[in-house]
Amino acid sequence: MPLTWSDHLATINWQELSALYAAAPLGNKSPASLQTVFTNSMFRCFVHENGKLVGVGRALADGVDCSYICDIAVLPTHQGTGLGKQIVSHLVGLSRGHRKIILYAVPGKEGFYRKLGFRRMTTAMAIFDDPAGALARGYISEA
Repeated sequence: MPLTWSDHLATINWQELSALYAAAPLGNKSPASLQTVFTNSMFRCFVHENGKLVGVGRALADGVDCSYICDIAVLPTHQGTGLGKQIVSHLVGLSRGHRKIILYAVPGKEGFYRKLGFRRMTTAMAIFDDPAGALARGYISEA
């Protein structure tokens, strides 16, 4: 079945997008929060199949120095089909010209991104609103 790609916000059903993140599973993200983050992202893509949202991604970018690819989500029925790779590749293409393209992966998915050209950063650090949860899920270490 043909996939339709778009970056338009006007036609997005934010409730459907929220359900996609829950199904992916990438956590519970409210429709209002998703509308805010996608609206504030320089690059985004929404992939539909027969009118149904099956994959998404976005990148925060400043136009010169840094583009941060995040929130890649694919419905479980479409995982393993190459759609996630296509979404990341699309966002990397849109981000070309930036000095660096950054993302952080769900623990255990680093190999997937390595195949797409990403390399582990030795100096990356973060402040999470729930550090204990981030530690438990493997996003940060105690050191």
